[in-house]
Amino acid sequence: MIITTLAVGPILTNCYIVGDEVSKEGAIIDPGGGARKILDEVRRLGLTIKYVVDTHGHFDHTLANGEVMAALKTAQESPPLLAIHPADAPLLTVGGGAAWFGVHADPSPPADLELKEGDVLTLGKIALEVWHTPGHSPGSVSIVCPAEGVVFDGDVLFNMGIGRTDLPGGDHHTLMASIRRLLTLPDETQVCSGHGPATTIGRERQGNPWL
Repeated sequence: MIITTLAVGPILTNCYIVGDEVSKEGAIIDPGGGARKILDEVRRLGLTIKYVVDTHGHFDHTLANGEVMAALKTAQESPPLLAIHPADAPLLTVGGGAAWFGVHADPSPPADLELKEGDVLTLGKIALEVWHTPGHSPGSVSIVCPAEGVVFDGDVLFNMGIGRTDLPGGDHHTLMASIRRLLTLPDETQVCSGHGPATTIGRERQGNPWL
C-alpha cells in the first residue's frame, strides 16, 4: 500500500495520498491546502485518484478541495468523487468554518458521495472501511484499512492527544466514545491523524494522558 504524508495549509494539516501499488488507483485524504504540492505528488506516484475524502468538514481539511477536484477532472479520464459524511457536508458550502478563526476560505464544491458507517471504498485490492467517529464534529469519519493495519482518523485521536470539542457541533462525551471504538483495533495499528506525527493504537492506549 502506498501512503504518502504531506503537511499542507495554514496549520500544517496532514494530507494523505494512498494507493494500490498494482492498480495505481488512489485516494487523497484531507486536502487542507497546498493543491499544487498534492497534485505534484499524485503525478510523481503515477496514481489515478478515485476519491478525495474529507474526514470532516473543517476548513483546514478541505481548503484545496476545489482546486484539486478541478485539476483532476481535467487530467483524468474518470473524475474522482469528493466524499464526506452528510452531517458535515453543510460545512463545505461555508468555507469549513474558517470564519470562526478570521480566515477566508472559498466554498468547496459539493460532495459527490455521502459517506456512511459501513461503507467500503476500494482502491484496487485495498479496502478502506468507513467508520463514523463523531465528537470533534458531527460528521467526522475514520478510514480504516484492517488488512494494512492503518487508520486515517482526522482529528479524533492524536499522538498523545485527542480532538478538540469546543467548536460548533463538538461533544466531548461523543468523542470519547469514538476513541474507545478506535481502541478496539489491534495495538500495532498505525494511527495517521490530521495533525502531528503518526502513532499506534497500543501506544495511545498505554500512554495518552487524555485517556
